[in-house]
Amino acid sequence: MKKLQKFLSTYKNKSIGLHELEQFGEKYYDSYDDFSKVVLDLESDGILTMVKSKGRTNRNPSIAFQYRINKSMLSEDFHLELQRYRSLFHSLINLDFYYGKDPSYWKKDLPYLQKIDCYLKHTTLPSEAVPAPERSYELVGDEKWIVEKSGKEVLERIQLFDKLKIIPVSEPLMFAINPGKLNSPDQLHFIVENKTSYQGLLPVIEETDFSTLIYGCGKAVIKSIEQFAMQFPVQANHQFFYFGDLDREGITIWHLLNQKLKVKLAIPFYQACLQKEPAVGKEYQRENKDAMDQFLSFFSNEEMSMIHRILDNGKYLPQETLKTKELQKIWRESNWTSSN
Repeated sequence: MKKLQKFLSTYKNKSIGLHELEQFGEKYYDSYDDFSKVVLDLESDGILTMVKSKGRTNRNPSIAFQYRINKSMLSEDFHLELQRYRSLFHSLINLDFYYGKDPSYWKKDLPYLQKIDCYLKHTTLPSEAVPAPERSYELVGDEKWIVEKSGKEVLERIQLFDKLKIIPVSEPLMFAINPGKLNSPDQLHFIVENKTSYQGLLPVIEETDFSTLIYGCGKAVIKSIEQFAMQFPVQANHQFFYFGDLDREGITIWHLLNQKLKVKLAIPFYQACLQKEPAVGKEYQRENKDAMDQFLSFFSNEEMSMIHRILDNGKYLPQETLKTKELQKIWRESNWTSSN
């Protein structure tokens, strides 16, 4: 019964037909009698409720052609287990994440949570930051767990990552500094996806309102941006702007980056790109709908239509479509303090 209960708890719909139940039963039950007994037990327990309009089979024993799934009853035992561990674990371990998720998350994470609980009960929260592999070994006895084995995600689920003073292991962030802006209370930082744009903009950095010009190096910036606070320990109100290729991958890079810290789109650069002839290619790139929707929300309806048309036709606009002089002029002359 446990196998079928687990299957039903993760089934995407609120009702299930006999065909889907039988497909599952073929894998785990030796006979129809064994399978039907489990289904009828779940029906008796109220976990499965017959859809009367669909009727029942003529086989003996008879089961319904369709059932509604009472998922709240399926989760009761799981929630009781979470409540038991909540009372056993150290108070700093927050289990709220698991209540709304598939129990498989909990089953996979539990051995690590038990080790973290042991760590917290035998020591205090660290006062000094150390590299991720060192903290990883202290917590679970595996130096690769945080960086290479989803340990960071587990610690974020239980709301402990920031409290454990972990120095991320990633490539250093590459950027140039505008010395004239280092003492400003409000500082602007410009991230560009590609090296060509970085090199084109670098000569005029001191003519802009920006404190840094950051080379994103494609997807690498999603990790390396974690180093910013340590590499640029300047107390100020920091605002970040991003300009990347106008293709699905460039849009996704911005979206993932924006989930880590608020990063505005450098709209004047994208608007200038939209005046150029698109290039052919990048048809293989897959669309991230959430990224696309959020990206498009910063543009006018006309601009949104243009972007859709370009990408849907398998075309794109690389940063290199803007010549060096154009890049520099836009960076110097746009009003960034009122952008987005």
